[in-house]
Amino acid sequence: MGRPTRRTFALAALTALTAATETGATRTEPTGRRTGAREPERGPGPVEPDRRRAPGPAGGTAGGPAGEMRGVWLATVGNRDWPSRPGLTAAAQRAELTAHLDTAVRNRLNTVIFQVRPTADALWPSPYEPWSRCLTGTQGRDPGWDPLGTAVAEAHARGLALHAWFNPYRIAFDTDPARLVASHPARRHPDWVVTYGGMLYYNPGLPEVRAFVQDAMLDAVARYPVDGVHFDDYFYPRPMPGQSFDDDAAYDAHGGAFPNRAAWRRDNVDRLVRGTADRIRRTRPGTRFGISPFGVWRNAATDPLGSDTGAGVQTYDDLHADTRRWVREHWIDYLVPQLYWNIGLPAADYAKLLPWWAEVARGTGTDLYAGEALYKAGDPAQPAAWQDPAELSRHLALAADLPQVRGHVFFAAREVAADPVGAMARVVADHYGQPARPPR
Repeated sequence: MGRPTRRTFALAALTALTAATETGATRTEPTGRRTGAREPERGPGPVEPDRRRAPGPAGGTAGGPAGEMRGVWLATVGNRDWPSRPGLTAAAQRAELTAHLDTAVRNRLNTVIFQVRPTADALWPSPYEPWSRCLTGTQGRDPGWDPLGTAVAEAHARGLALHAWFNPYRIAFDTDPARLVASHPARRHPDWVVTYGGMLYYNPGLPEVRAFVQDAMLDAVARYPVDGVHFDDYFYPRPMPGQSFDDDAAYDAHGGAFPNRAAWRRDNVDRLVRGTADRIRRTRPGTRFGISPFGVWRNAATDPLGSDTGAGVQTYDDLHADTRRWVREHWIDYLVPQLYWNIGLPAADYAKLLPWWAEVARGTGTDLYAGEALYKAGDPAQPAAWQDPAELSRHLALAADLPQVRGHVFFAAREVAADPVGAMARVVADHYGQPARPPR
């Protein structure tokens, strides 16, 4: 099967959105119980907001508004953005990486969100996990240099903030553990692994798994002065017809206090988020922690607190990620909902979702940035709105009227560099007339 990157997940979700619009269907709470109710608290106590901020990258750009996020995701999974292919020399990989950083500077961006743990592996010399396959083509093979360390130093030298982007639970895009390097933790602990949808995942319901993935991720935070830690939208995998995520044994062992499996799974994700926030604060105070979830928490037809959408995927119900709660209770420093739809799309209208998220963030202390689908601009497979180079510029114009929206992050670096229809150039011309310092 194809690799389910963020783009393919968004496309699948869009298909579900369209189907919901055509049939008039809306999704309901799968368990039929406690719709919209808060689940029982079993995890660690709330993390107090750490309002200190890191000193910021060396050589920070002067002038322009301070604290406006102008970010870009730099994806490495499947060599999506970088490196262009596995097996390049260290010098060629370094040159491509710095070229992406230079492109960000030219477009007056100020933050690069660099994917450093795409599939339970590492883009730094980790004592916990093997070197990533995307570097050399062979998992565990030393590439001869330190991509994350280099990225931090080179980003800071250019006045860019560098956020380390981790995927917590994805292991492999196939189901054969023997294809993992022999020393891989998933081979040493097969009881940690769930096979689902043609892929391998760590089981979020096991406390030892949550502890391990935090150890693996926080190793990078301890080693390097990263400006942020970033999770993407993959927690529990999205539902697939006729398939179930087999966590029966973990649920039997740890889920007894919960009314249903969905409530237990949400608590597992909450524990990961809160525990990671606490450990970041203790490991490197001032480092920011942010998450970029799928853009719909719940539809209003499912929950009156939800958005005016007809989404076929809802993070609360389907990915077991209570993204609204993380913002309202300020467990994280920032949220970047992936608002990958055009203005006026019936099932998920950007012009309705952005104000909904702004209201969620109001008064919380959690910064809100909008995730923008630059990759759709000019794609002939996308609706007519995306053929207009001004679509994304209109998104930023809408956000300018919402003080809770403090910036935007663009997916992804390859499109920032290529800009096939000039959508990024239009954003820069219309909205980024002066440089801006990274948020702190």
